[in-house]
Amino acid sequence: MQQTDDMEGSMESPNLEFEYGDTDSFTAELSELYSYTEEPEFSLNRDYFEEDFKNHVKGRRWMELSVEEQRAYVMRLLDALEVTDRDKRLKVARAILYLAQGVFDECDTETDVLYWSRHNVFLLYDMGIFTALLELLSMEIDNNQACSSAVRKPAISLADSTELRVLLSIMYLMVETIRVEMESDSPERKAAREAFKMELGSPLYNGEPFALLLFTMVTKFCSMNAPHFPMKKVLLLLWKTILFTLGGFEELQEMKVRMRDHLNLPPLPEDSIKVVRNMRAASPPASAMELIEQQQQQKRGRRSRRPLVKQDSLDTYNERDPFKNDDARDEEDDPEDVDSGIEGEVDPLDRDVIIQPPPPPPPLRPPTERMSFPKGLPWAPKVREKDIEHFLETSRNKFIGFTLGNDIDTLVGLPRPIHESVKTLKLHKYVSIAEVQIKREDELQQCPMTMGEEEVEETPTEILYLGMLPSLSQYVIALLKLLLAAAPTSKAKTDSINILADVLPEEMPITVLQSMKLGIDVNRHKEIIVKAISALLLLLLKHFKLNHIYQFEYVAQHLVFANCIPLILKFFNQNIMSYISAKNSICALDFPHCAVHEMPELTAESLEAGDSNQFCWRNLFSCINLLRILNKITKWKHSRTMMLVVFKSAPILKRALKVKQAMMQLYVLKLLKIQTKYLGRQWRKSNMKTMSAIYQKVRHRLNDDWAYGNDIDARPWDFQAEECALRESIEKFNTRRYDKNQNSEFAPVDNCLQSVLGQRVDLPEDFHYSYEMWLEREVFSQPIQWEGLLQAQ
Repeated sequence: MQQTDDMEGSMESPNLEFEYGDTDSFTAELSELYSYTEEPEFSLNRDYFEEDFKNHVKGRRWMELSVEEQRAYVMRLLDALEVTDRDKRLKVARAILYLAQGVFDECDTETDVLYWSRHNVFLLYDMGIFTALLELLSMEIDNNQACSSAVRKPAISLADSTELRVLLSIMYLMVETIRVEMESDSPERKAAREAFKMELGSPLYNGEPFALLLFTMVTKFCSMNAPHFPMKKVLLLLWKTILFTLGGFEELQEMKVRMRDHLNLPPLPEDSIKVVRNMRAASPPASAMELIEQQQQQKRGRRSRRPLVKQDSLDTYNERDPFKNDDARDEEDDPEDVDSGIEGEVDPLDRDVIIQPPPPPPPLRPPTERMSFPKGLPWAPKVREKDIEHFLETSRNKFIGFTLGNDIDTLVGLPRPIHESVKTLKLHKYVSIAEVQIKREDELQQCPMTMGEEEVEETPTEILYLGMLPSLSQYVIALLKLLLAAAPTSKAKTDSINILADVLPEEMPITVLQSMKLGIDVNRHKEIIVKAISALLLLLLKHFKLNHIYQFEYVAQHLVFANCIPLILKFFNQNIMSYISAKNSICALDFPHCAVHEMPELTAESLEAGDSNQFCWRNLFSCINLLRILNKITKWKHSRTMMLVVFKSAPILKRALKVKQAMMQLYVLKLLKIQTKYLGRQWRKSNMKTMSAIYQKVRHRLNDDWAYGNDIDARPWDFQAEECALRESIEKFNTRRYDKNQNSEFAPVDNCLQSVLGQRVDLPEDFHYSYEMWLEREVFSQPIQWEGLLQAQ
């Protein structure tokens, strides 16, 4: 498929059969934990284990032991972890890591490795290994000697983070293996999963959840105090811990449904996950080079009038528009591009006028999946209550000459069509959880005495927010620093953070083959960091938004102030197609494949060829996550939408539409939709295919004037005031709910003279020596200004 497209030119890329989810496949997630430079350490783990195992269990293999014997051996390892000798501790930790990796030397297939890894991980958790590892991890984080020696080193390599990497690898294997549910799991394993989930999400570790310890590692690394920390492993473990304790996208949807039911709100109009999965990709826009080639073909007289057939109804009348510029969407001669937006569909209004196009190419997905796509538009339209208020206010001003404030029920004096309009708007009225929470917060702020103390449920999200609150800005800045350092568009600067501490070997490569291998490893390493940070930030935003809108707004505002918007746009300002189809992986070196199969001889040709996949799952996943984050922090915020316009995001986002994946296109189109009214009439005229795709794919807000922007001049916004007002609301919320000292003004006051004078006051020992002097100086010799007291009243 790829070769055919290359032959036909770059105008039409294939549909990407990508299934978006919380994570990639289990084996892919395991393999991404290890860098290719760590591969020699697999045999080292095995050797330390076998050396110790043979001394205690003679003539038998791990698989041959009964569960009781295995438990007894793990208990022996647990005792050995507590020795003071650092090297001995590391050997024991490596033996435990070998068990968590699935005793691969005794296995014949990858399936066996995964089976034994799962068996051993549940056994290790049951024996309390995780708690022991946590103590060792805390010791390593506070190891000032290792930190100071790493800071002084000119070049940091794998060797500097050996202990940390071993500990984090075991912990990651435990979190990821226990997190993933399997049908074959016994009731004991299901109970262990729930217990581990509770344990990780509760403030059991020094009064904080486990994720806080990892956040501390991230900030310590970014402040250059611990440059040897293996950041990729820390970020992967942090992401999976948050995913496990708070829940993934499916759980979020279920929680949203339950919360709407609890607040007596009507159910959601549709399941957004299902709608997005059923969407199909639109044809991408043409690049400037492709448009120039088309114009040259036209001049040579090679172009027929056939492209008229391919236009959507909006573009049909714009075919010969003299104002169309190089930004216009494609009118290519490619036989596969039979329409503007959704493949194989022509606008129903023009079905009789336009000649029917040739049938689309056979779908890559099974036809049964295609048939499930709903007729008409994919989303039910939504209207906010303030939109109905605004509509009625305008109508009353126009027809009656006065307004009724927030009244949305009184329609006296308004003509019949307005009645019908209001009826339609109310039919699609949608009240979000956020609106209910904002209203409730306003009531709590205005009537603190009447409303009383708010009961806050101790959910894992609430516990995490409470823990993150004091240092939240540091965490956000640190994550964005790492994202910037890992972005492919970032240039290597001497003062930027070195994120390659856990990928660079001690001895740098000397052959071309070694250099190629390290180059692939470094690129893969950066891609995995981007994947972990993007997924982590998105999860935090979504969970905080559901838990309380102002928690979400607090994180979002910190992201905006830390330049997240230009950073994400910078990330997309690259050849996004080549990033998504990058081949930065060597399948033969991926775990567990490399542990059970003989290593084939690697050549420069085999490294260049890469894998046979159509696209790189993690890179497409990262792109969608970053687009979703950008959507979340800009939605309904005029000041941030203007930032998208000021940073010239439209051409960058339009290039991202080249990727033929429905979900990615949806979030790109959403970002284009919110700014179209500010881009001017000329841009909209030149990009009618993009406008049509927005109409077809993005949810409609019935009162939204996105396609015309007639009222822009009439609404001058004070953008700074908007952000300041939001910040003030957030600070009030945080103070009311989390700053208990501030609530002392509402404490009952004792105003009885006798009881106040009768209270025992602890006085200093030397008080009776000097109190007379103090009275003379401070009381008797000071004139009392009664007028001042009266004025103060």
